[in-house]
Amino acid sequence: MSLKTFLFPSYEDEGPVYSTVLLVARIFFGLLFLSHGYDKLMSHSTMAAFYPDPIGVGSFLSFWLTVFAEVVCSFALIFGLLQRIVLIPMIITMCVAFFVVHGGDAFAVKELSFIYLIVFIGLYITGPGKYSFDSTIGNYILLNNMKKREGL
Repeated sequence: MSLKTFLFPSYEDEGPVYSTVLLVARIFFGLLFLSHGYDKLMSHSTMAAFYPDPIGVGSFLSFWLTVFAEVVCSFALIFGLLQRIVLIPMIITMCVAFFVVHGGDAFAVKELSFIYLIVFIGLYITGPGKYSFDSTIGNYILLNNMKKREGL
């Protein structure tokens, strides 16, 4: 599998149900995750200075890295744009939340970060589905490659 097909898969053989389920999952979990980032962004003036620093980069940078994952990456996930790339910061954020920030807590406290982590890993593995910008780009690349082979 080339990097192009990994980042921009073509879903010509997949049925509409498979891609619809992926679309619904992207939108649903993207909006839920976005709501966490939106709350942080709206209270950034008070949160940024006192935000936990679980990875040792400072509270300010930890805060903005989390907001980036929760806001910017969530928007990209919803639209299926560079999905496998934007899921990396989202997965890392949930790993830090689950294993470091809430590491010693009871499972009930860290359950939400675990659910997000599993869903994001699943979406990373499956890809965005045919109803996404990545699939549209992948189909465009595939069409251009076919034209080049045929000499058009």
